[in-house]
Amino acid sequence: MAEQSRNFYGRIKGKTLRPAQQTYLDEDLPALALRGVGRDDNPSRQPVDPTSFFGDRRPLWLEVGFGGGEHMVHQAARNPDVGIIGCEPYINGVAMALGKIREAGVDNLRIHTWDARELFDVLPDACLDRAFLLYPDPWPKARHHRRRFVTPEHLLPLARVLRPGAVFRVATDIPDYVRQTMAEVPQAGFECLTPDPEEWHRPWDDWLSTRYEKKALREGRRPHYLTFRRQG
Repeated sequence: MAEQSRNFYGRIKGKTLRPAQQTYLDEDLPALALRGVGRDDNPSRQPVDPTSFFGDRRPLWLEVGFGGGEHMVHQAARNPDVGIIGCEPYINGVAMALGKIREAGVDNLRIHTWDARELFDVLPDACLDRAFLLYPDPWPKARHHRRRFVTPEHLLPLARVLRPGAVFRVATDIPDYVRQTMAEVPQAGFECLTPDPEEWHRPWDDWLSTRYEKKALREGRRPHYLTFRRQG
């Protein structure tokens, strides 16, 4: 069973929400929120049945920290037969994503508005088919590197819930995050499919640039795209 509490260091709320964004949260989030995952509706942390998320056995993909939701909604529209789960504690980002979901008219998305580790606690083994980690918080100070997602605390639970052969994609503009990713992810049970640094700057064929990436490009930082496969 998971620990009763964990430290969470990321942002939860930013600027005051616009009226339309609050409407999205009030009207749309209840229908899209994952059930039985959070501590409020599953305090004993009982395992959940992933088929309950969409009512069938479709493939499930996970995006950890979806930001404003651009990529998540893009993938949902491209892959209507896939169920996409997004985890994002930053409520302003959730509101932005809900607006994009409403505009796109996609219905194959579910959202968890808290830490992905809370989802990992209750998912069964080998139930996810793909995962994305796109422009995660870099935590640039050396003393904060343990807060990064690419640490065993996050990667080992992720590996457990991914099926053997599942793909894990990581995008970042921070060279030191690349270094840590290349060091830590293989140790958690993944094979790197992009070992050649010459490949790291080539985006995936179905990639949609996010607002975080566009900011990085404006500020002169170069994107990296890393691909891993769950071994087993």
